[in-house]
Amino acid sequence: MEHDSKNVIKEPTASYNTKIYTYADYLKFEYEEMVELIRGKIFRMSAAPKSFHQDISRNLGTEIANFLKGKNCKIYYAPFDVVLPVKNESKDKSTTVVQPDICVICDRSKIDEAGCFGAPDFIVEIISPSTAKKDINDKLSIYEETRVKEYWIVFPKDETINMFSLKDGKYRLQKMYTKTEQIFPVTLPDLTIDLESIFNYD
Repeated sequence: MEHDSKNVIKEPTASYNTKIYTYADYLKFEYEEMVELIRGKIFRMSAAPKSFHQDISRNLGTEIANFLKGKNCKIYYAPFDVVLPVKNESKDKSTTVVQPDICVICDRSKIDEAGCFGAPDFIVEIISPSTAKKDINDKLSIYEETRVKEYWIVFPKDETINMFSLKDGKYRLQKMYTKTEQIFPVTLPDLTIDLESIFNYD
């Protein structure tokens, strides 16, 4: 069976994908699978998340959402477009469009019907084998650059969370939290989360 070449996604390599894509291009994509842009390069999203990925997202998201009731900040879940700005450029010319597993946005002026334009305050990515390099390297770098205040990388297999927070424009690894501990978001200082309940797949 032949496939239209426009629906074939090749992720960037040293010799491929020299074009720098923008949000305007992203809106015209006709790929059969979901993609993200990072610094103008196309990256595949993972296939449908595994059940444990969904369990973690639901458990953690529920804790955060319950805490945010009646507060100004809002929580969103993938699929949800977050367009990260390029300095002094319009939204259409932005070259990074990501879909974090969970994001918290406290400046509501960044939210419109298409998603978020600007850095969320807090982002969580749940690692899968196909996205590990992107989440650990590429996204950490772009989230730091665009001044996302707090970034958590969740490792389901190890049942750990690496918490990064922004200090003087650079990410600092605050701690690697394990399943037996409680975690305290820097951007939501009154929230305490018991990780035993987050890594619960029942």
